[in-house]
Amino acid sequence: MKVNQYEDKKYQILEQLFHAQGETVSGVQLSDTAGISRVAVWKHIKALKASGLPIEAHPKGYTLNRPEDLLYPFCFKETWRPRIFYFPQVTTTMDTAKQLARDGAPHLSCCIAGHQTHGRGRLNRQWISDQGGLWFTLILKPELPPPFAYIYNFAAATSLSRTINGLFDLNTRVKWPNDLLLNDKKVCGLLSEMETQADMVKYIGIGMGLNVNNMPNQKELKATSIKAQLGHFVSRRQILEAFLEDLSKIIRQPDIPDIMTHWRKQTSTIGSQVQVETLDHTHQGRAIGVDDSGSLIIETDDGKTKTILYGDCFHKRKKRGKEPTQ
Repeated sequence: MKVNQYEDKKYQILEQLFHAQGETVSGVQLSDTAGISRVAVWKHIKALKASGLPIEAHPKGYTLNRPEDLLYPFCFKETWRPRIFYFPQVTTTMDTAKQLARDGAPHLSCCIAGHQTHGRGRLNRQWISDQGGLWFTLILKPELPPPFAYIYNFAAATSLSRTINGLFDLNTRVKWPNDLLLNDKKVCGLLSEMETQADMVKYIGIGMGLNVNNMPNQKELKATSIKAQLGHFVSRRQILEAFLEDLSKIIRQPDIPDIMTHWRKQTSTIGSQVQVETLDHTHQGRAIGVDDSGSLIIETDDGKTKTILYGDCFHKRKKRGKEPTQ
């Protein structure tokens, strides 16, 4: 069995409910399709509901609510189905994606989880992954040396930002090095990991946690979700499918200067007063640019410029000054 196929009877039942698109399906129909008794159908429905799926029982059968939000492979366009790997719950999609990549998952695959029990961000910080969010890791297998792998992180951030803006008429911005902000509040975080073989990339994993229909709790300071901004439920699958379509075009023949130019157009970091914390130092100043290597350029209060390869960046209040360097 391929790793993204679901031969279990309950997934056959779920697929039939999905294709009904919100209409009620009788227990007899489900029983006949799955080749099991109606009692067995009821037990599988109970298990599906326990996993968090919005299935309602009626005298005439069963209904799957919000089928447009389901993230199983059979819900996606046919071209994406072999690349979609969905799990109701994992420890972290990054670790699961790592094993999938080693087991032969193709380039531009997507490992998705309904819930992560030990989701993590940079520096092994806890990433809260409540139901309703879009938690996934991209599996990329480009043929290139490791020093150029960074461009895929910038491409993914840019693509997701403009996908959200295009679908919902929002103003999502990218923040150096790996966040998305919506009305100055964090809506998505990215985490990249890589495995190499000799002097080439074996695979890149880009973990992305997007707050969609979940409501970030009070512990997540300055965080928001798409639902919180719009005031209504949205389809996670619509976001993911549109994002994958857009990203696939960008990375088909990745052009580093072009990707970085588009990233700069989407960022709120350039022009902001920032504080950047690296492993051994804290830098403060005005962000005046991000070069094609992905490094942040800041101008300190004494007029000096510093180039920072990586670190935690915090936006502070903006000041008037020179035009940002692109």
